[in-house]
Amino acid sequence: MERQKSFSFKTTRILFFSFTIPFSVFLAFWAFSICLSASPQTQVPLSSDLQKASKADDSPASITNLSVPEPKDPISRQTDEIGFAAPPLKALDSNSGGGGQNGFSSDHHFGRSAILSEEGLDLVGAEKNAPGRSAFSTNGGIFSTTPSSEAVISNFSSLISNGSSGNFFEEGAKPCDVLDGRWVYDESYPLYSNDACPYIDEGFRCEANGRSDADYMKWRWQPNSCNIPRFSPVKFLKLISGKRLVFVGDSINRNQWESMMCLLSGAILDPSQVYEARGRRITKEKGVYNFKFMDYHCSVEYYVTHFLVHESKARVGQKRVKTLRIDTMDRSSSRWRAADIMVFNTAHWWSHYKTKAGVNYYQEGSKVHSHLDVSTAFRKALTTWASWVDQNVNANKTHVFFRSSAPTHFSGGEWSSGGHCKENTKPLNYSIIRNIPEMNLIVDQIIKQMRTPVTVLNITSLSELRIDGHPSIYGRRPAIGQSSSVQDCSHWCLPGVPDTWNELLYFYLHSRQKLH
Repeated sequence: MERQKSFSFKTTRILFFSFTIPFSVFLAFWAFSICLSASPQTQVPLSSDLQKASKADDSPASITNLSVPEPKDPISRQTDEIGFAAPPLKALDSNSGGGGQNGFSSDHHFGRSAILSEEGLDLVGAEKNAPGRSAFSTNGGIFSTTPSSEAVISNFSSLISNGSSGNFFEEGAKPCDVLDGRWVYDESYPLYSNDACPYIDEGFRCEANGRSDADYMKWRWQPNSCNIPRFSPVKFLKLISGKRLVFVGDSINRNQWESMMCLLSGAILDPSQVYEARGRRITKEKGVYNFKFMDYHCSVEYYVTHFLVHESKARVGQKRVKTLRIDTMDRSSSRWRAADIMVFNTAHWWSHYKTKAGVNYYQEGSKVHSHLDVSTAFRKALTTWASWVDQNVNANKTHVFFRSSAPTHFSGGEWSSGGHCKENTKPLNYSIIRNIPEMNLIVDQIIKQMRTPVTVLNITSLSELRIDGHPSIYGRRPAIGQSSSVQDCSHWCLPGVPDTWNELLYFYLHSRQKLH
């Protein structure tokens, strides 16, 4: 019979257990406290991993498989930079962008990306769509920043601004595509009334000329991935306080200038504090206006020049004919040389028969070309303009803008051959795919070669959808018992589309102020 084992403990075993058990408990508590202290920092390595993943693999699959919280602020949502090739024509629903990509292609001076901030701006969201109304879309340009001082709003590139300090721009975010958006019906529009603005000439005063539908005044441009500020006349006048804002160009630029005058009139309590320097009333016969805003010590001016270069006369054979001096700036250039903000355009008159034909019309020095292609002439004229800007504009003082070409919407002919647009009462619900206007491409190429920073204000693609915005037969008061057979499908009713062009101008100038 085996003897039972003793259950007595030796002294060494007692000592072993007396140290092991407390030490194990201590280790457990220590490990638990380490986990608690590390828990607030668990998102730091996640952020680092996301950055590494994005650098290692930029494919859509690698990005969409990561769970990243959606930004609370709609203005911080990100969009990718679009390419140059236009997509195929397709219908758009109210929530999608896409389609036409008409306008300038400017790919120079790219740098850091940017994110917009709502501070200081009255941003209008997309939630104001009226029930039953469509939102009409198009693709546009990218909003980004660069370390240089240049700036461009362009259909396939960016509104480029300087610096990243302040609350308006932040480094590290993808660009916001301000022109990839849609027209949204908004009952709070227009921003001024036709009757209350004394600065609209007869040709743009559609409501007063008998147009009864009012929806064309109530469409607001809404980018898909951010917001643009609602125009504030007080803030804009403060931006240009002590400065000269000058519009130089053809009657489409006059359209935009009159829109600006109406927008700013909402901030004026005493109309006597706004006056034309020469006492001129706005009529079609006059092409030079200089309105002083005394409360803000600033001026908003317009100078007509159809081509930016000098319209002249020369002798060809036995005849004295009208010519276009494509090597000489317009004579009014001395008047706007010292302006603080310049908005240029030229496009409309280059499609007229005489300029397109180019026979005994274009002049350089004493030579009148017997024939010169209109594209070559346009390039030479823009080169003359660019040289003038580089030689006469102080880039440290003056902001130079060039507005892209505004589309026309004639159907069934041109303005002189029965073209019409009267039947259109709302925006197109798709983007028209057209070839990029050659003039826009030439402007872009010229600007790339300039020393002076120039901002291209691209309004081509978003305006392409607004087939409803033209005066058509309402460009003049109807004569009793008569109707006009000529329709204006080039200019724009006011209030209307040019107000959006000025909202984009305000958007840029406000952002520029934030940067500096």
